[in-house]
Formats: sequence, C-alpha cells, structure tokens
Amino acid sequence: MTETAASSSKGRPARKADAGFFARITLFVRQVIGELKKVVAPTRKELINYTLVVLVFVAVMMLIVTLLDLAFGTGVSWVFGGSGATDR
Repeated sequence: MTETAASSSKGRPARKADAGFFARITLFVRQVIGELKKVVAPTRKELINYTLVVLVFVAVMMLIVTLLDLAFGTGVSWVFGGSGATDR
C-alpha cells in the first residue's frame, strides 16, 4: 500500500479545499510560524564574512558602473562633439 500526500498527514484529517477565509488565514499564520522556527541565525564570524562579501561586491559594481559611465560619456562627447564635462 502506498501513502499519498492526503493520507500521510500524521493523523490529521485532510483539510477541505473550501475552508473559510479565517481558517485559511490561520493556516497561513501557522505555516509562517513553522517556517520561522527553522531559521538559523548566522554566527558572528559568518555575519562578518557575509558583510565583507557584500561590501566588496558593491565596491566592484560601483567601479564597473563608474568606468562604463566615463566611457559612454566620453564616447557620446566624441561622437556628437559636445562641450560636456569630459571635454577639455
């Protein structure tokens, strides 16, 4: 005999699909609380490591965006012969 998802609910009867509004909200809140109990907070060392990774990533992305901005600004100024801030 095989178990299905409905019959393996650990002794609880299967929920009706047409449960009331408040019953669905209660079920949702219970599921949220159940998931929050599974959350594990990082250790201090992990938190510092994650923070450094994010800061390095943001700094690299800022460098890339700055270089692209300067390149496109110079290119547009060169193509259109403008008297922009990069034209000296």
